[in-house]
This record gives sequence, structure tokens and C-alpha cells, in this order.
Amino acid sequence: MNVTINGESHSVSAPLSIEELLRGLDLDPRKIAVERNLEIVPKSAYQLTMVGEGDRLEIVHFIGGGSEAHILDTPEKEDEFEIAGRRFRSRLIVGTGKYKDYAENAAAVVAAGAEIVTVAVRRVNVSDPKQPMLVDYIDPKKYTYLPNTAGCYTGEDAVRTLRLAREAGGWKLVKLEVLGDQKTLYPDMPETLRAAELLIKEGFDVMVYCSDDPLMAKRLEELGCCAIMPLAAPIGSGLGIQNAINIRLIVEQTSVPVLVDAGVGTASDAAEAMELGCDGVLMNTAIAEAGDPILMAQAMRKGVEAGRLAYRAGRMKKKLYADPSSPLAGLI
Repeated sequence: MNVTINGESHSVSAPLSIEELLRGLDLDPRKIAVERNLEIVPKSAYQLTMVGEGDRLEIVHFIGGGSEAHILDTPEKEDEFEIAGRRFRSRLIVGTGKYKDYAENAAAVVAAGAEIVTVAVRRVNVSDPKQPMLVDYIDPKKYTYLPNTAGCYTGEDAVRTLRLAREAGGWKLVKLEVLGDQKTLYPDMPETLRAAELLIKEGFDVMVYCSDDPLMAKRLEELGCCAIMPLAAPIGSGLGIQNAINIRLIVEQTSVPVLVDAGVGTASDAAEAMELGCDGVLMNTAIAEAGDPILMAQAMRKGVEAGRLAYRAGRMKKKLYADPSSPLAGLI
């Protein structure tokens, strides 16, 4: 019989269960998720679910890279922060794309001291199932996977992607992004709001990429999103924070964590985000496309830590005129 697997036509024998199909493709069921005719097939049902003539199957996994090394020393325990009931010490979240290879990606994750890594959901290469998968390089028991909806332009696509992500790994903490156009990659906020509401009703803990509009950020919080993630600048631009006033307003009005997401270019940008009172920073391109990604990962880590300390310390007030540091009393 003929079926379509990940967009390509295949001829397979009949009768055939999902489990038998995966075995024939040499795929490990523990590392993937399967969708049959737009319906997710639970792992527990692989043996009983039969493949039929004309079925359309999607087999996906997480892509990226990383390391099984332990997290390096991170900021003091009393400065932990919480997302959806989970506590973290590192306030730097890193992506797992654009690196030249897995080894570089792995070293960057460790150098950044990250505890959370974003991962994309993509089709398995069924023609070469022996290709390494993300779970072969980053141990989900040591790092928190944050499945995202990168590349989704409709709420339906985003919800469908995260349902697959939950089936593939069991994670319900997710990052939602619904893009408006390919040139700017700005978020489509009406679609984002709609998708967020659907996901929250289905029990997902939603961290959400959004515009730097305080009104939209407030609506997302009121819907029940567990973290608000306004952009600093367009994704991958490296322009740094373009609207510090709005970021600060979002921080002041929001009771859940606020993390700057997208547009950071260098360590001073990360420090600025933290000095504004953000709870963390998420980045990918700024590290992956640096001249020395490992060194930049270290710099970003220190930038986030320095900015956080400065925010906690409370900066001096700005003044219009000079104010001498040395006392005038006893001047010779």
C-alpha cells in the first residue's frame, strides 16, 4: 500500500502497525512523535494502530545540539527564579540552532551555564535514521528542554507543533511564537493570543514571544501565560534593545517572569536587559554566529550576571552637574 511519510510517498507492506513501521525505518520510538492524518498517535498505541492505504504520517523529533556535561557554577541560590513552579539559577536561556556542529553547540551550552535550552520540532530524516538526534547530545534529565514553535505562521500550526512536542518528550513547558511575516519575523499578536488561549486550556505552561507592547503583554499574562518574552529587536538582528521604556513598563506591570527574547547582539545588550529588571534573557544567533561562539557564551553569561547584580544593587541617580567623590572638608 502507498502512504506519505514526512511529505514523501512510500510503498509499504500490509498489514502494518505504527510500531512495525518505525522498526522498519530503524527509528527509536522513545525519541520521536508520530502524527497520523493530523491526529497524534500516543506511544502506548503504536502496537495497536494500523497504517492504512493513503495515510499521511508525520514523524518528528527535536533538532539542535548540546552536551551531557554538568552545569558549571551558577549564581547564588537565593537569587533563583521560578517559571511554572520550576526553579532555575541560570537566567540565560540559549537556543540550539545555527552552530557549525554539535561539538561547538555543546561547548557553548556549557560555557553559557544554561539550564534551559530551546529546541525546534522538525521531521525525522527517514531516509537516514541513523543521523544523531538532539536527545543523543543533551540529556533531558540534566537540561530543561523548551520546545518552541519557530517557523509557525498560524495559531493552528503552533498548537499542532506543541502537541507533537509533548508527545515526543512529555514536556508541557513550551515557548510559543507565531510569526507575522518572513522579513521581520515579528509576532502576529492576534494569532499568538488565540494560540496561547488554546494551549493553556490544554494544560500547557506557555512562555510566549511577543511584541514590546505593554498592553499585549498584559493580555497574555491575564490569559495565564507563565512567562512574557518581549523582543528586544527582530529575531537574529543583533540590534540590541530598541525600546527600553516599553521593556521597563512590561517588567513593572507583570507578576510572572519577563525575559527578553530576540535581537540581543552582545554582552552589553544582555546586561542592559537585566538592568531593566528582566528575569532573564533568551538568545541563539548572538552566540552561534559570533566569531568565537564559546567565548561569546562566556561573555553573555557574565553580562547577564553583572546586569542582574546591578539591578539588585540599585544604580545611583543621574545628575545634571558634577558631584565630587572626595569630601571637601579638610581640603589643603
